[in-house]
Amino acid sequence: MSSPKTLEEVQSPNKADANYMAAVLESPKKVILKELQIPEPGLGEVRIKLEGSGVCASNIPMWEGRDWFNYPVSPGEPGHEGWGVIDAVGDEVENLRKGDRVTALSYHAYASHDIASAESVVKLPEFLNNKPFPGEPLGCAMNIFKRSDIQKGQKVAIVGSGFLGSLLVQLAKSEGAEVIAVSRRDFSLETAKKAGADHLVKMDDHYKIIEKVKELTNGNFCERVIEGTGKEWPLNLSIELTAERGKLIVAGFHQDGMRSLNVQLLNWRGIDMISAHERDPQKYIEGIEAAIEAVKTGKMDPFWLFTHSFTLEEMEQAYEHLTNRPDGFVKALITIN
Repeated sequence: MSSPKTLEEVQSPNKADANYMAAVLESPKKVILKELQIPEPGLGEVRIKLEGSGVCASNIPMWEGRDWFNYPVSPGEPGHEGWGVIDAVGDEVENLRKGDRVTALSYHAYASHDIASAESVVKLPEFLNNKPFPGEPLGCAMNIFKRSDIQKGQKVAIVGSGFLGSLLVQLAKSEGAEVIAVSRRDFSLETAKKAGADHLVKMDDHYKIIEKVKELTNGNFCERVIEGTGKEWPLNLSIELTAERGKLIVAGFHQDGMRSLNVQLLNWRGIDMISAHERDPQKYIEGIEAAIEAVKTGKMDPFWLFTHSFTLEEMEQAYEHLTNRPDGFVKALITIN
């Protein structure tokens, strides 16, 4: 899999003969649009004329600004949930051709076009025609689900009921689990209920939550707990909700510093703590392929969770919704004409 291109590489392709539009995060909380020379795919690469991209919560630190980021960032970055139609194919690419509708792991998807390694591209079947399909987060959900090893009859707590949490509620229910959704926002709990959660617990008071889950599980707590917030307190709460010899799956993206954890309880209960983030691109491709199958068979329906749509010109609004999460918001898509 090729590395992300730098700003200079994207702005100065070798054989470009046309222009494309890209959103550029010029400084924290400031986005501009740029018209740039369109890059040509290199060896083993394809160029995708994007239809859209999902907006990921992992974008928030870059949007807000952190000491370790340099601005402006590369055009189209940090968009990585794109889908669209291949409009150019590089040398030595097999099994992909111009006109194929695909989703891909790419790095500059807040743009009209992006380059992807051919091995990081998944063709979309006909039943997904005219449907948005941000493959990366859907593949992520499938990989987390696989690592969770959820079995029929288990009690499963999902801490954080945003887009990812709601997908995992659906997948856990497809295996016959009893699902407890724990979330801060009332709207998120309503979404989890629509996704199939059996019990809803407001994430407000630490000890009240523990007592409620203890009551719902006859004092045994949950065989599986999936933490999806990326925050320290909910992660420690998730430890408390995990049964003896249970599995705690860390699905939240903990990207903003060190964590203090209740290792004593982890050790005492013999809990397996699993970080479900994959670093191998091939694992993501396998997850995307599994997501397509899960949608086809009805185990997972992501489409009603795409609650907001923005254009490239509205990137700042998309980031603000992602950060503030107003009622009614689950997942935003950037749509590109």
